[in-house]
Amino acid sequence: MFSRFFINRPIFATVISIIIVIAGFMGIKGLPIEEYPSLTPPTVSVTATYSGADAQTIADSVASAIEDQINGVENMIYMQSTSSSAGTMNISVYFKIGSSAKQATIDVNNRVQAALSRLPQEVQSMGVTVRERSGSILQVVGFTNPNMNQVELYNYVNLNIADAIKRVNGIGDTVLIGNKEYSMRIWLKPDKLAQFKLTPSDVISQVRIQNSQYAAGKIGEQPSKGENPYVYSVVSEGRFKDPKQFGEILIKSDDGTVVKLKEVATVELGAASYASEAMLNGKPAVPLLLFLQNDANALATAEAVKAKLEELKKTYPVGLEHTIAYNPTEFITVSIDEVIKTFIEAMVLVLIVMYFFLKSFRATIIPMLAVPVSIIGTFGGLYVMGFSINLITLFALILAIGIVVDDAIIVIENVERILHEDKEISVKDATFKAMEEVQTPVISIVLVLCAVFVPVSFMEGFVGVIQKQFALTLVVAVCISGFVALTLTPALCAVMLKKQENKPFWIVQKFNDFFDFSTKLFTAGVAKILKHVIISFIVIGIMGFATYGLFQKVPKGLVPSEDKGALMVITSLPPSTNMLKTKEEVKSISNAILSNPNVEFTMGFAGYDMLASSLRENSAISFVKLKDWSERKGATDGADALVGQFNGMLWGSKNSMTFVVNVPPIMGLSMTGGFEMYLQNKSGKSYNEIEADARKVTAAANARPELTGVRTTLETNYRQFKITVDKEKARLFGVSESEIFSTIAATFGSYYINDFNLAGKSYRVYARASDNFRNNPEDLRKIFVRSYEGEMVPLNSVATLTRSIGPDIVDRFNLFPAAKIMGDPKPGYTSGDAIRAIQEVVNDTLSSDEYAISWAGTAYQEVNSQGTGTVAFIFGMVFVFLILAAQYERWLIPLAVITAVPFAVFGSLLAVWIRGLTNDIYFEIGLLLLIGLAAKNAILIVEFAMQERESGKSIFESAVNAAKLRFRPIVMTSIAFTLGVFPMVISTGAGAASRHSLGTGVVGGMIASTTIAIFFVPMFYYLLENLNEKYWKKGAKKDEK
Repeated sequence: MFSRFFINRPIFATVISIIIVIAGFMGIKGLPIEEYPSLTPPTVSVTATYSGADAQTIADSVASAIEDQINGVENMIYMQSTSSSAGTMNISVYFKIGSSAKQATIDVNNRVQAALSRLPQEVQSMGVTVRERSGSILQVVGFTNPNMNQVELYNYVNLNIADAIKRVNGIGDTVLIGNKEYSMRIWLKPDKLAQFKLTPSDVISQVRIQNSQYAAGKIGEQPSKGENPYVYSVVSEGRFKDPKQFGEILIKSDDGTVVKLKEVATVELGAASYASEAMLNGKPAVPLLLFLQNDANALATAEAVKAKLEELKKTYPVGLEHTIAYNPTEFITVSIDEVIKTFIEAMVLVLIVMYFFLKSFRATIIPMLAVPVSIIGTFGGLYVMGFSINLITLFALILAIGIVVDDAIIVIENVERILHEDKEISVKDATFKAMEEVQTPVISIVLVLCAVFVPVSFMEGFVGVIQKQFALTLVVAVCISGFVALTLTPALCAVMLKKQENKPFWIVQKFNDFFDFSTKLFTAGVAKILKHVIISFIVIGIMGFATYGLFQKVPKGLVPSEDKGALMVITSLPPSTNMLKTKEEVKSISNAILSNPNVEFTMGFAGYDMLASSLRENSAISFVKLKDWSERKGATDGADALVGQFNGMLWGSKNSMTFVVNVPPIMGLSMTGGFEMYLQNKSGKSYNEIEADARKVTAAANARPELTGVRTTLETNYRQFKITVDKEKARLFGVSESEIFSTIAATFGSYYINDFNLAGKSYRVYARASDNFRNNPEDLRKIFVRSYEGEMVPLNSVATLTRSIGPDIVDRFNLFPAAKIMGDPKPGYTSGDAIRAIQEVVNDTLSSDEYAISWAGTAYQEVNSQGTGTVAFIFGMVFVFLILAAQYERWLIPLAVITAVPFAVFGSLLAVWIRGLTNDIYFEIGLLLLIGLAAKNAILIVEFAMQERESGKSIFESAVNAAKLRFRPIVMTSIAFTLGVFPMVISTGAGAASRHSLGTGVVGGMIASTTIAIFFVPMFYYLLENLNEKYWKKGAKKDEK
């Protein structure tokens, strides 16, 4: 017998446990800490710039060419592209969860290279970049300095701070918002150019020739005859450094006149883009976004960044300050602290329960030694499996406390009972005897719990990742715990328990008297049920229907929304509004929000549209940082409550459409909570028609009770001017069309010429007309093109502008033009309800041969993971059955064990429904755990009933006796487990929502399976054993052991 060896050698048992603990501590040291395991699909983004082009042109000439090549790259799930009139194009390609982001980037890059030759020349010269997009923002740091302007501040941060932070261990990437790096701006004066009979093209080609690097070779280099003993490098003047040198560039020097650049243009050191600006509490700022490397430890990285910033602070110029504006790691720290607090509470509660039941301090010490061994040892297992310390694995450990204590209780309770019944026996012999009885059930409990959880770990996708981490953590804890229950616990029992204990406290005594009384009641109840089988079945039937009804009633969801201590404010002004107005609006919104006492500060970006993720002058996004959780205890101070208050306050704004949303529960899956959907148009409609259809959908959707804030990012009401060249006139005047368009591009657009060097970095040179020549359509008259004869022809004589409207941002999804539709569930509904509702709306309003629905972000994962929980559940049940059948050598008896499960499911659904929570991932995890726990109680009863039956009692007696013997340990373990989980149910603070969801279901299920199921399991055993003996006479005679 396995345990006998350890009972005889307690030191050996102790040493093994110490080794397990040491391994665990080593694991803790090496494990990364994060909020969730990596749940976000790896994303690769492809960006290109086509300055001056409008959205439609970019989509047709750039996006579609690249998309055709990328489409179908290995492991891709979907791709989406956004082309914007700001001259930028961004394609995001999403890959299966768990596939390698590095490989995906290489694959996409190879395909993009193949598409380059099809792109316009201007796009090729600016380059197409492919990079892995890191999902999780580690921090947003805002820099402010009243003594510098935006351009100086941006470049100071870029040169001196961002580069240093990029090298911090664990930082994947840093992004400075605002795109204000230095650039040489050549502001052309078209009237002066016309005077000298010059065109923008002349200027551009001269700047290109004179501002460049040439390699001129060496003098005296080998092979030579050696008359000259030295070697000299010949150095050309190279690129220019400052505006003065650029001003001296010769543009024209024939017929005796010399024209320099400074005579026809103003040259200054400016910014590359003026399209967006950021503010911190309404003052100008430069935000630096820090992205976490995949698999890095978020907390350690955040600490390292903090230290680095403190170190750099010593060298800051006067007035420069930094503020950490958004810091999700605070939430991680606080929620992990909360979980650890819950953990300690659970340990204490379990201790108290143990003392009440075991009636002696000595007996209580044993499980308290056994539990930490299993829990700490599990960290070693996490390290080996490559997991991290995150909310999921920590939840698993809290739940494990209950299970681990159980194993210890089963052993101790049995030893105590034998000592109690047999006064002659020595403690050591009692331990031997007890172990003989419980060794088999302990092993089957371990196997059953593993059987429930191992199949789950093979699941795919989003839910798969969460359930795998949860399940395998529990498997490790349960296995170690089973090992400890067979080695350390019996060894300690033999050493520490005494025959005669002194009298315990009277409370404990009273409690135990009451318990003995309830055992009698229980036994009587079981006997009653065994006599009235039909009535029992009717009760069970009613419960079955109730369970089914509850499944329909309880709303479905993915993850509960959390109070993360931050909110997002999304603002959009009427189409074509310029940047300055947007800035004013952001300021006023920021001041309104700052007046709330729960707000610490706000950080806003004007000119950026978060929903369409591209630059847009009439949009803005702000982050609101709330005060610490400890300062926001009231019901009206939670994130969701504040969202409601702010939305009510901003709803009436005349100038803009502004709404406030909570930060999504899982960063990187979706920008905002709620759903994202694309309406793909397959019938070749124009974007104006697609928008009209999308508006129909949003109008119908907002009328539904489940939905709120449904909107589309497609806006085709942006004012545009269409330019038409009169080809006949151009012929008459002798002007080429390419000359006309390059002149227009250099006047109204920013024309990129080449690069110059400054402070060790290279920056770009741009040409553009001065602003007073490009403010009105009439300015076409002031711009001239040169004909073949050298005459200057005003532009408006060969080209006309006509007013029109069109989109400024165009989306494509999986190669089709699409409208992006976003929305949120109304309070009281879940994301699952919202998805179903919007689907119905689309099917009712649009015809299916013109449009297809595609999901993105969280919605994609939710739609694709529906039903996976059920599969896992059924798998778990089947495996439990098979393992027990193998162990008992019977096909029927295991069914008696499995009958305990439906009771648990009923209890947990009831609890969740009463509390108004949802059937989400955490709830499904809880259900899985309940299969194991309910089965565990049943195993104990069935195992003992079989032992009684072996010793020759009648089936009826065996069933009643088993129930009587096991009532105490079952109730004891269940109370211990329930109290262990209870702190999760009533927890507050950061991350409480997910703890509620998990805890409530498990506690409800546990109470039901303890109170209801233990009455019925003996009955099922009784029926099945009767069946067994009627039909399988031969099988019953075979040896059990």
